[in-house]
Amino acid sequence: METYEIFRDLAIIIISAKFMGLVARKCKAPQVVGAILAGLIIGPSVLGWVQLTDFLSEMAEIGVVLLMFSAGLETDIRDLKKTGPIATLIACAGVFVPLVLGAIYYMLYYGMAPWGSEEFYRAVFVGTIMTATSVSITVQTLKELGKISSHVGTTIVSAAIIDDVIGIIVLTVVIGFKDASQSPLKVLISTVLFFVFATIVGYITYHIFKKVDMKYPHTRRIPIAGLALCLAMAYIAEHFFGIADITGAYVAGIILCSVEDSDYIARKMDINSYMLFGPVFFASIGLKTSLDDVAPGLMLFSLGFVLVALISKIIGCGLMAKITGFSWPDSLKVGVGMMTRGEVALIVSQKGLSVGLLNSVYFTSVILLIIVSSIATPIILKLLFSKHPVKD
Repeated sequence: METYEIFRDLAIIIISAKFMGLVARKCKAPQVVGAILAGLIIGPSVLGWVQLTDFLSEMAEIGVVLLMFSAGLETDIRDLKKTGPIATLIACAGVFVPLVLGAIYYMLYYGMAPWGSEEFYRAVFVGTIMTATSVSITVQTLKELGKISSHVGTTIVSAAIIDDVIGIIVLTVVIGFKDASQSPLKVLISTVLFFVFATIVGYITYHIFKKVDMKYPHTRRIPIAGLALCLAMAYIAEHFFGIADITGAYVAGIILCSVEDSDYIARKMDINSYMLFGPVFFASIGLKTSLDDVAPGLMLFSLGFVLVALISKIIGCGLMAKITGFSWPDSLKVGVGMMTRGEVALIVSQKGLSVGLLNSVYFTSVILLIIVSSIATPIILKLLFSKHPVKD
């Protein structure tokens, strides 16, 4: 592929994502749905105009990092403290229920496997894929609805971040079935060390930003420095601690959310995300999908896989939200908000392929889950918020 052809691909992605976003809005659906469908249409599944190159994948990763940074910036730290314990319980339930139901579904479909057998580990790994939560699409939807800072919105985002940390631990434990060199204790220690590091660095960074902000309010150097912090925390989280980069980006946003100019930083970040990186990220979900490899037999399993994955999140997170004091309508919003799958599910699946815990044919099921959950979640959330409004 010639270097200059990337400009053609970007032009197609931006125009198609914006056009389909407008169509989605006309149909009373969130614009992110249109962007995902745009990627599906221009990608290998339909027209084949754009292929997902390494460059586009990296741009999509930047997009999701910026999106999570913005979510952190728009989070009220006081609400986060209030929802922290509740969000942890919701995240735990959102991991446990899909893990168990996913493994049971696989064994009911292919036959019960004895404890410790290769097939048993495969079943458990299928459940592990279902534990992953991708909050990016839900964050964008909540932002469009103006509910990102509401109690429900903050709880969803907080629970999804905690879910990501728990998911990493679960993934490491399951992979340990195949690779004895993987130590769950090491992952736990790395996770704790990252948050200790983030707390120390965050305290120092916050006060530096606060002083600079007081001396040079509303200057462009503030959002530039904020972007640098976002990218640095994303890198440090992934490279040194083995934590997902989006967690590092979200923590960077949390660090700066109480700075006087946090809204100003968020507006500048939204320009980058809205103009370029956001459309590339959401369109990339559709671009990753190829329907050519879907066999009739696999489709039946995939449909069940998708249903179990979606319903198990709603049951686990929704019931725990109800137990912790949410109303039934708000509990349903929390459950639906947690059911999206995206880059985390893909990372888990690819890791399973590399260690032999997942057959390549099931990758289609994962892609289908990502597409369905990414499209269904924004639509259902919008309907729920319209029917049962919440106070900010």
